[in-house]
Amino acid sequence: MSSLLAALPGPNVLFVIGRALAHGRRAALASVLGNAVGGYVLVIVVALGLGTVVERSVLVYTVIKLGGAAYLVFLGVKALRAGRTVRLVTSSTLSVPKRAGRTVWEGTIVGATNPKSIVFLTAVLPQFVDRDLGHVVGQMLLLGLTGTLLALSCDCVWGLTASATRNWFGRSPRRLALADRAGGLAMIGLGLKVAVMDRTN
Repeated sequence: MSSLLAALPGPNVLFVIGRALAHGRRAALASVLGNAVGGYVLVIVVALGLGTVVERSVLVYTVIKLGGAAYLVFLGVKALRAGRTVRLVTSSTLSVPKRAGRTVWEGTIVGATNPKSIVFLTAVLPQFVDRDLGHVVGQMLLLGLTGTLLALSCDCVWGLTASATRNWFGRSPRRLALADRAGGLAMIGLGLKVAVMDRTN
């Protein structure tokens, strides 16, 4: 199940592709790492029983959803602004983010503010726990880690593929500006989609 879910393009993949187009390979991979960390934070939340609170509380769900959506739009606007000020750079320069740690942190926030993931993990993880073995929390943490690692590997493939496209765009300032804008619009569109989605879509 984890392999299937990791292979299917979802919001995390769209976010990584947007980052790859807007900022290059290293930013994409840093975003993948951050997304994985944020996703595992949700696994911990669910394993400790807090996922049920989000699943049952419309207010908590909505606050997390809108916060994550607003942050995605913010990152998209930043990418659009970068597209307006793009200058001629080499392919190697394209791949170097200014602050990799900050990029990882941004990816972590996006990964950790996906309420749909909390609801999904709350519904799915307990079904694979063998209660007769005990250590239910530990089992859920291990199962969640497996899924996170599978998602990490698949998202890396998406990020590398999208960044290779950006390298082609980078040979022309005009094409590079177009890539920045495409990445920004992708993140803004994803943020708007997150803002209007409910628990059933």
